[in-house]
Amino acid sequence: MSRVLVVDDEPDLRFLLRRALERAGYEVTDAHQGATAMAVAHDSPPDLVVTDMMMPVMGGVELIERLHTDPVTAAIPIVAVSGDTHLATEADAVLRKPFSPEQLVAVCDALLTDKGSRS
Repeated sequence: MSRVLVVDDEPDLRFLLRRALERAGYEVTDAHQGATAMAVAHDSPPDLVVTDMMMPVMGGVELIERLHTDPVTAAIPIVAVSGDTHLATEADAVLRKPFSPEQLVAVCDALLTDKGSRS
């Protein structure tokens, strides 16, 4: 079972992301902002990160940059979810809000399948 870290400052959206991914068979951990997500990802690296871009303390842009530069987390694929896709240029995939649960799962499945083929 693949492990996904969901990062969003909005509790309702975190819940919806978690629910869609769990229904698709993923094990999900969540964080309410980037600094917390960085600590979680470093302590127990997930197979994939799904992050919002606009968050307090550490937003998605900085989170993605830090994940990519940390040797422990550099290989983890990242899906950015945002209304402003220009912020997410460093993500491996971008979902423009609003998106469907099916779109989210399809993007996650594709990234994890691609990651597995590169291993």
